[in-house]
Amino acid sequence: QEPYIMEKNSVLEGYCIDLMKELSKKLDLKYTIHLVKDGFYGRQDAKGNWNGMVGEVVRSEADLAMASLTITAMREKAVELTKPFMQTGISIILRKDIVSSESHFFEFLNPFSKETWIGILIAYLMTSVCLFIVARLSPCEWSEPQTEGNRFTLLHSFWYAAGALTLQASNCSCVENGLENQIYGGAGPQPKALSVRVISVIWWLFTVVLLASYIASFSSMRNSDSTKLSIETFEDLAKQDIIEYGTLRDSSTFNFFKNSNQPVYRMIYEHMQRRHSLVSSVEEGIRKAQGGSFAFIGESASLDLAVARYCSLTRVPEVIGMRGYAIATSLGSPLVKNLSVAILQLIDAGELDYLREKWWASTCVSEEGGSSAPLNPHCLGGIFFVLGGGLALGVLLALVELALKSKTRAEEQKKSCCSVFSEELSCRFRNSSSKKDQDAPEKSKT
Repeated sequence: QEPYIMEKNSVLEGYCIDLMKELSKKLDLKYTIHLVKDGFYGRQDAKGNWNGMVGEVVRSEADLAMASLTITAMREKAVELTKPFMQTGISIILRKDIVSSESHFFEFLNPFSKETWIGILIAYLMTSVCLFIVARLSPCEWSEPQTEGNRFTLLHSFWYAAGALTLQASNCSCVENGLENQIYGGAGPQPKALSVRVISVIWWLFTVVLLASYIASFSSMRNSDSTKLSIETFEDLAKQDIIEYGTLRDSSTFNFFKNSNQPVYRMIYEHMQRRHSLVSSVEEGIRKAQGGSFAFIGESASLDLAVARYCSLTRVPEVIGMRGYAIATSLGSPLVKNLSVAILQLIDAGELDYLREKWWASTCVSEEGGSSAPLNPHCLGGIFFVLGGGLALGVLLALVELALKSKTRAEEQKKSCCSVFSEELSCRFRNSSSKKDQDAPEKSKT
């Protein structure tokens, strides 16, 4: 059974072969390997006779039996079993596309990947800061920095950008008693300068595309999950009647459900007996699980291997009936003590973990992204690129606007353009305005 014992070019290889090599080094053993004649692990018939590997050890046809041999009470009576070299349990595999993924409290974040959310946050911060800087630089937005306050403070810039994310960026004006009053709706003051408007338009475009992508992805995920079953436990499996399920005939897993008094496990056993859904081999169970609406119940170690080999399959989180795999020797054999000590030494040295990683390595290079996969930054890279270009263009236009004003003032004052430009920059970025001047536009808005 893969990956415990496999034949490749007439040579045996696998987890058990490597384990036997390590044990032989520690115990200085020489050994020969042969495959069990009848192909069974070992089961006792009505007359008390054992077949399979356990039977060969009982009849002294073999000194050791090594495989994914589960420790059970019946086998413990017939043979000596070492300390377990691997822990396993009973679980379920089935196709990924017929079960929904586990829901969590922050499921509304699923439409975008973590990297995309980080990118959106960075874009928001950069846009807000650019709005603040450009609104201070542009003389069309802030013509008299010495006497009037700037409408686009840093706080207003953050609020304006946040309002655009919810499409709340509109305002209107009205005329009362011959005076035009601005009525600010949505997210506060609206830009007047071309440079600030360029950044605003690019940010609006970014938010529209972002919201459309989020809504489409979220709807796709919801519609996809509504057609799937949520199976995470054996109780979930027993309570549904859409997916057929079964296990290996006359196996230790089958006997677990047969001998159990737990209501859910009895229900599963009776269902398998009634629907004749037992399979004759692990490979058959895996093929049926790959084929469609069938859940295969088996030992978790074997199921983990199937998931590593076949990317369309998944294993449910619940594992029940924990047990171990051990090496069988004849009753009273002097080997069992030394083998147990050697197995524990390999566990302490991490050798068994290495063998597990070696033979259970996944062949699924990457997950196939379907319609319900979170959107990553690459999918939205174009709109991030457009936003970056828009921010750069806005800053450039603000500098041009300020340079043109500085040139005009330099001609009027008969000064150099560079000195006037430096004065303008210094005036716009130093905190010279009084609190009263800064509050005046807010009072006018009120």
